[in-house]
Amino acid sequence: MRGRLIYLMGPSGSGKDSLIDAARQRLLQELNCEVARRAITRSAESVGEAALGLSPAQFEQRRGEGAFALDWQANGLSYGIPVQINEWLAAGRNVLVNGSRAYLAEAQRRYPDLLPLLLTVRSEVLRERLVRRGRENAEQIEARLQRNARLSAAGLDASPTALMTLDNSQALAATVANLIALLRCAGVSAEQGRT
Repeated sequence: MRGRLIYLMGPSGSGKDSLIDAARQRLLQELNCEVARRAITRSAESVGEAALGLSPAQFEQRRGEGAFALDWQANGLSYGIPVQINEWLAAGRNVLVNGSRAYLAEAQRRYPDLLPLLLTVRSEVLRERLVRRGRENAEQIEARLQRNARLSAAGLDASPTALMTLDNSQALAATVANLIALLRCAGVSAEQGRT
C-alpha cells in the first residue's frame, strides 16, 4: 500500500513553516510521515523555512533534470518539491509537502489521492504575522494579502478530494494537536504501507 501525500496550503504568514517545524517529530513518530524540503529561489539568507535556496538558473537546471515531482511559481518565486517524495510514497511512507493553493489542481492531477489541507488564519493575525516576520515591504505585504483574498474568493471546494481546513489563529501547540487528530480522522496512520 502506498503512502499518502498530504498537501498543506495556506497564505504566506499563516504559519505553515512554524507548524511543520513544530509537528515534524510527531508526524514521523506517530504517522510514519516524512516532510519534504522544498527548493525555493529565495536568498539563503532569508528568514523562514529551512528550504534549499537556489538561484533562478539553478532552479531551472534542476527542473530540466527532473529533480522535482512538483514545481510552481508564486509571489515572484519558484518552488519545487523533490522527486524523492515518490520513493517515500512507494515505500509506504506518508509525505507532507508545503504546497500552493494556486497549484492544487495540477498536484491533484499528478497525485489523485492526495489529501488537501488548508491552513487558515484570521485576516488581522495574518497581517500582523507578515509585518512581524520582516521578509516583505508594505507593498509586498499588501500584494500577498490581496492574493490570499483572491484565492479565498475563488474557493478550493472544487477539489475532487474533500478539502480539510485547520485554523492556526491560536497557540501553535493546539494547531499541532489538531493537525495530528485531523490526519488520523482522514485515515492517515503509521500502519500505511505495512502488511
